[in-house]
Amino acid sequence: MPRLFTGLEIPAEIGQTLSNLRGGLPGARWIDPENYHVTLRFIGDIDGVSANEIASMLFRVNRKPFEVKVQGLTSFGGRKPRAVVATIAPSKPLIELQAELERMMQRIGLNPEGRKFIPHVTLARLHDATDRDVADYLSLRGYFPSKAFMAERFVLFSSRASTGGGPYVVEDAYELCE
Repeated sequence: MPRLFTGLEIPAEIGQTLSNLRGGLPGARWIDPENYHVTLRFIGDIDGVSANEIASMLFRVNRKPFEVKVQGLTSFGGRKPRAVVATIAPSKPLIELQAELERMMQRIGLNPEGRKFIPHVTLARLHDATDRDVADYLSLRGYFPSKAFMAERFVLFSSRASTGGGPYVVEDAYELCE
């Protein structure tokens, strides 16, 4: 039973820039750069029939390519930080694509996503990192010049339930066309 999600791939050159921010944070488990992505919609553990239905439905998305801007670092979790992430500017085309994918998943019977969509790239998952350690890390590495790329497709990823942070496999790709 595959665990699926839709997302945007991060180009290798931007992944390299982000991977240079690794290190210097106790309790961090750094994500490999080839597994960097922006999750659009987590789908979850799905049977094969549903996975095929989802994969074929995603071909109906008809949107134009758009710019994605990576613009700094932050953490999720507040006083109990659980991740260090690169923030993604929430542009109108990105928000609209995510909302369309959300509607599609609900139409086939999946529960609504419980969390607000906050576009980001997870760089590290944190275990026993203090909020002070994270604040110190972010003060040293949190600012970097914005990097942008054109999202020309989104993909359906699969992952193994037992591992957070990859490896992720591109099961199918859906072109964003002019």
